[in-house]
Amino acid sequence: MYETSYHRATSIEQAKTLLQGGEDALLLAGGQTLIPTMKARLAAPSALVDISKIEAISGICIEGNEISIGAATTHSKVAGSAELRAVCPALCDLAANIGDPAVRNRGTLGGSIANNDPAAEYPAAMLALDAVIVTDAREIAADDFF
Repeated sequence: MYETSYHRATSIEQAKTLLQGGEDALLLAGGQTLIPTMKARLAAPSALVDISKIEAISGICIEGNEISIGAATTHSKVAGSAELRAVCPALCDLAANIGDPAVRNRGTLGGSIANNDPAAEYPAAMLALDAVIVTDAREIAADDFF
């Protein structure tokens, strides 16, 4: 059995510190890809840093034609946002059809984008929408990110 430490970060700064503390620490939000990968013993991180409760990276903000969706925002939150539906209904419909209810309630936009699975919905949507992926260090056009 692999030993893995679990930490729940309450801020972005704390998450960064915890990541630096583990040689191969990984971020965890929804865990819809990471946990099955660990179960199959294809990944064995020394530590998991749970970022799912950091409010600063969750939620949807719409200002004019600009939409910002936090990395820890679940698929169900994207699917159910009336404000987002008013400006980009296709993204809401996409999110509403990801996986099953359990996946939609735990899986996150950021996890899907970071995983960059060619069969996943969000990477293709980000390319089609000419999105910009914003990290704590830089902004990356979707064309360059993927």
